Amino acid sequence: MQQHINRYLEHLASERRYSVHTITGYTRELKRFAAICNTPLEAVKAHHITQFITELHTRGLKPRSIQRSVSAVRSLFGYLMQIGMCQSNPAVAAIVPKSDKKLPRVLDPDQASALFVQEQVQTEPRLVRDQAILEILYGSGLRLSEAVGLDISDLDFNQGFARVAGKGNKVRNAPLGRLCIQALKEWLVFHPNPIPESPLFTGRGKNRISPRTVQQRLKAIGIEKLGTDQLHPHMLRHSFATHLLESSGDLRAVQELLGHADIATTQIYTHLDFQHLAKVYDAAHPRAQKSKD
Repeated sequence: MQQHINRYLEHLASERRYSVHTITGYTRELKRFAAICNTPLEAVKAHHITQFITELHTRGLKPRSIQRSVSAVRSLFGYLMQIGMCQSNPAVAAIVPKSDKKLPRVLDPDQASALFVQEQVQTEPRLVRDQAILEILYGSGLRLSEAVGLDISDLDFNQGFARVAGKGNKVRNAPLGRLCIQALKEWLVFHPNPIPESPLFTGRGKNRISPRTVQQRLKAIGIEKLGTDQLHPHMLRHSFATHLLESSGDLRAVQELLGHADIATTQIYTHLDFQHLAKVYDAAHPRAQKSKD
């Protein structure tokens, strides 16, 4: 079994161009499956998947974790069908426990504005870089991996976009706003090696900045400017989408800007917007207000 799993993981890395983070997740889930389901892959049936799910539940895994495990197994068998090793996918009809849809936390517009207030012109390279990272994460809605993966050659200031390699190595043009372009140009003045082939954001020396460093820097910025250590890259992406949808109402455009393959993924932001409307209704509408007595 492990031999075929390794072959599938190599397929994800070399042909599907999945990120290291994603492949690490698949490796963890499939290793768990191999340990629990001690059956040759070609002999795995639907009842084996059911037993696997039951065992995960017995071990106390949450529904979301079980869903993630079954999804990895389902993808594995989909690949095995493609190469002719299996005739059917035993995980397709698997019934997994449902979990409540966890809506992403977002900044309100005032909090977002507070992140970009500067009392004085920054001259320390690290702070100038951090400001540019903030601008492109919130202003363009990039994923952390997308921002970290940018090279200087991916920027087109004249046209106002960045060429971004998203999930599955799908390339899209992400818009760069006026203030984002300004912040990026300021960072390039301090860039240790500002040639087209260089990574846009660097950590120590000329090396590409790590995702972990970005997370740590945002956490520090959140503590300083917002009084919270909960600021993270995906919160800025969620805030970008939510604020854009609230202003425009154009779900399809937001889908394109985020690089979502399926508009159903983008629709979570309509729920966020409805939450805001529900709060306004509860606070203001006479038929919703609680009686004072």
